[in-house]
Amino acid sequence: MTGTAGPEDGRARIGPVLLLQGANLASGVGNAVVLLTIPWLVLERTGSPASAGLVAAVSALPALVAAPVAGWLVDRFGRKRVSVASDLLSALSVAAFPLVALAWELTFPVILVLAVLGATFDPAGYTARRALIPDAAAAARRPVDPLNGVHEGVFAVGWTLGPLVGAALIATVGSVASFWAPFGLFLLAAALVAAMRVSDAGQEARAAAGPDSADSGWAGLARGITIILGDRPLRAVTIAVVVLAAIYLPTEAVLLPTHFERLDEPGSLGVVIAAISAGSMIGAFGYGWLAVRLRTSTIARLVLAGVGLSIVPMSFLPPLPVLAAGGFVLGLSWGPANPLMTSLVQRRVAPDEQGRVFGVQLSAFSAAPPLAMLLVGAAVEQVGLRPTYLALGGVFVLFTVLALLAPHVRELDG
Repeated sequence: MTGTAGPEDGRARIGPVLLLQGANLASGVGNAVVLLTIPWLVLERTGSPASAGLVAAVSALPALVAAPVAGWLVDRFGRKRVSVASDLLSALSVAAFPLVALAWELTFPVILVLAVLGATFDPAGYTARRALIPDAAAAARRPVDPLNGVHEGVFAVGWTLGPLVGAALIATVGSVASFWAPFGLFLLAAALVAAMRVSDAGQEARAAAGPDSADSGWAGLARGITIILGDRPLRAVTIAVVVLAAIYLPTEAVLLPTHFERLDEPGSLGVVIAAISAGSMIGAFGYGWLAVRLRTSTIARLVLAGVGLSIVPMSFLPPLPVLAAGGFVLGLSWGPANPLMTSLVQRRVAPDEQGRVFGVQLSAFSAAPPLAMLLVGAAVEQVGLRPTYLALGGVFVLFTVLALLAPHVRELDG
């Protein structure tokens, strides 16, 4: 359903691909800077780690509702239009921090409101840029699968560079002034997408479907859920990736930091996290290479098996070299998961409904990891780090075995 044909004049144009990935990188760096700067600002103003944690937790909530709505907006009003509008609104939301600080005072309630406001706009931009990949591929006359991997890899690069940029800005200009950097990055992302000259497969399919197409009201809003529940392979992969994220992210955000904090070895934590990030980027960029050589079901099995094989030895908290090697395999295995899911949606879902499917998936991915982090954190406090890590590894091994034996995996090639 994605197609790889070129534009009407028959010429391949790489420009839209470069513009889309430039916007993808700018947005990724901007969001990562904000993610680092807001808790730092809260700690400066309140001195309370609990308040910083509250802002992070509450900021994750808008995506649960905003992501499905964002998907409907993408399908209803167009991919480019929603992407540009979302980035412009995100730019305004981060500019509000220094502007409010200049005019009034950045108290904790004000910071909380502004953080939630900014988090409300992010899902629409992420969903719209993801939906634009087939349009950019069509303009460049390129197969879409490799671009799915490039898109996720570039976004991972942005999230890796963002904290470094944010830390440097806080150290040089201060936390409040640091928000001007993501303001400029979001404006750049909006400008780059606005400059793309591509058709919109979603709007074309919507026009062809006519006025009777189900894209309005509650039925239209819930269409993404209906599609996922009614498509067994798509449902299976969505659940699998949600479970992967619920195991992968607590490892990086809770278990490993707790382990190395107790050892007083922050440098070792940085080594392992860097190994995970490097593996994830390589895995995402390598998805296109895998997609032309292996069946979709085979890639799915490799993702599941790779994460399982790395989680188990890591759960024993071995010496640093082994832990870093396991982290690299973990990231390498996780990397193809998102582009694989994107490709599956592009193949199995009509272009004018893909935005809503992406939105529902984003909502699920936004909910599962924070919940898992709360449960893992509570388990660490109650029963200890090592038993919790071992139990998490055991749960995933069981899930992996069941998933690999499920008939839905074979249906991915259909």
